[in-house]
Amino acid sequence: MISSVLVANRGEIACRVFRTCREGGIRTVAVHSDADENALHARVADTAVRLPGAAPAETYLRGDLIVKAALASGADAVHPGYGFLSENPGFARAVLDASLVWIGPPPQAIEAMASKTRAKRLMGLAPLDPAAVTGADLPVLVKAAAGGGGRGMRIVRRLDELGAALEAARAEAASAFGDGEVFVEPYLEHGRHVEVQILADTHGTVWPLGTRDCSLQRRHQKVVEEAPAPGLTTALAQELRTLAVRAARAVSYVGAGTVEFLVADGRAHFLEMNTRLQVEHPVTEAVFGLDLVAEQIRIAEGHALESEPPRARGHAVEARLYAEDPARDWAPQTGTLHRLAVPEGVRLDTGYTDGDTIGVHYDPMLAKVVAHAPTRAEAVRRLAGALESAAVHGPVTNRDLLVRSLRHPEFTSGRMDTGFYDRHLDALTEPTSDPHAPLAAALADAHGRSRFGGWRNVPSQPQVKRYRMDGEEHEVRYRHTRQGLAADGVRVVHAEAGLVVLEVDGVRRRFEVARYGDQVHVNTTRLTALPRFPDPADQLAPGSLVAPMPGTVVRIAEGLTEGATVRAGQGLIWLEAMKMQHQISAPAAGTLTALHAKPGQQVEPGTVLAVVEPT
Repeated sequence: MISSVLVANRGEIACRVFRTCREGGIRTVAVHSDADENALHARVADTAVRLPGAAPAETYLRGDLIVKAALASGADAVHPGYGFLSENPGFARAVLDASLVWIGPPPQAIEAMASKTRAKRLMGLAPLDPAAVTGADLPVLVKAAAGGGGRGMRIVRRLDELGAALEAARAEAASAFGDGEVFVEPYLEHGRHVEVQILADTHGTVWPLGTRDCSLQRRHQKVVEEAPAPGLTTALAQELRTLAVRAARAVSYVGAGTVEFLVADGRAHFLEMNTRLQVEHPVTEAVFGLDLVAEQIRIAEGHALESEPPRARGHAVEARLYAEDPARDWAPQTGTLHRLAVPEGVRLDTGYTDGDTIGVHYDPMLAKVVAHAPTRAEAVRRLAGALESAAVHGPVTNRDLLVRSLRHPEFTSGRMDTGFYDRHLDALTEPTSDPHAPLAAALADAHGRSRFGGWRNVPSQPQVKRYRMDGEEHEVRYRHTRQGLAADGVRVVHAEAGLVVLEVDGVRRRFEVARYGDQVHVNTTRLTALPRFPDPADQLAPGSLVAPMPGTVVRIAEGLTEGATVRAGQGLIWLEAMKMQHQISAPAAGTLTALHAKPGQQVEPGTVLAVVEPT
């Protein structure tokens, strides 16, 4: 019997596995980088072992250090989580060679399927040779052979862009997975991403645990997932399950895994097999009433599965909450997560708690929120409502985008595909903040001042406060009166530091207000309180290109020097943050009058990287 498990991962992933271990009476061991010293997963584990360094390549990708940590902590088993080394056969062998229990598939199965190129050949398919790609093959997708999560992936629509896409994908894959191998395959514009969860024991039983749809994606990384996949014919769903079992049996698979397909025109196209637990596994757990981590542990202990899986019941939908700004090319955000809370009735998987810092080294996912209900419509409605009323205080997130996505007619009718955000992103990110939020923020801030003589017998000038909301400045005015705070156009029913009630056109509305420094959250609206007198030093020169996020300058366009002529949209500087590379492009055709960025330079948000003077 397993008595102590080390999770070779971090954040939400590790916390999720620890929860099952605690429920089963199994001791938990965390590993953490220096950047994660105070992370939630390191705090909640029974034992934590430091991996000196901050970047993944120095820490969570060092299998040798993780095995040493397991032995030093007295763990007798290792769970790889998902991501990092979870699909690395060498790491699996190292765990087994150290006489530890490996809670995952056999190394030879990982080896056969972990490389997407080998997996395709095993299934009788072959990727395109990058050197042989022609115009007739376009569009194509460049993909990392190892790992996943959208890293090391690029869509190529023009032949002259292929070389740069290959170079960027290799660099990103090497940084994220320690393996820069990439390959090319045809890109299907309007396919659906459908997958099958499998669970296999050491006694020859393989369960195909239904289907999942993961079509809502940004940067080829899933955002919303659900089970079962809607709209599939009975025959197609059965074909997907049959193909998934065939793939598992082809490599004598053991444990939890996922076989992924692209479904287009009623046909299934094999993509890959992920030899690990998937981020979206909670929707399958909800529908089948299973704990997949508990099943992984039981299988690793040699227990047999029942001959048939449990019966599926209802529908489940999961949304990934990211610290990122969808309106600014999904730019990841950093800072303090002051508050994260969702209503009862939904599942929250997270690696953060109130007051934690969101750093630059890792994926910007804050949490997964999961709703389960008897029908798809009920599950979608429940999840959208929970997200809308959740308290998410801190950096900009994709919360509003998720709510609007879940309520979009294309999604509610089950007609979505992987091009959903290509078509609808602009409409889904249009500002819809509450116009009364700045007034509520000002009244909450003014609470209590009238008790100290704020009102006067002689009418005076109103109090003025300024806020930035949706990139624009808003000025609000209010007055202290004998009856309390007042403002034009509304009736102030109640005002205190955390709650303001306004009557607008005869309707009472509640505004919950929380302030952290100059950051103010009014219900779901995020504001920035502005100083009374702006600092002239904050003004930037026209054409300034600033860092949209903290990160490292990893590349400057070849031959780029001050005085060079640039074209609109030309890539000039590449930043790496949160395991992704982000291109900084020329906003217009012009002349590069200043170039401050240098390869290897660490930058903070707002750092001026270059200046382009438009022609």
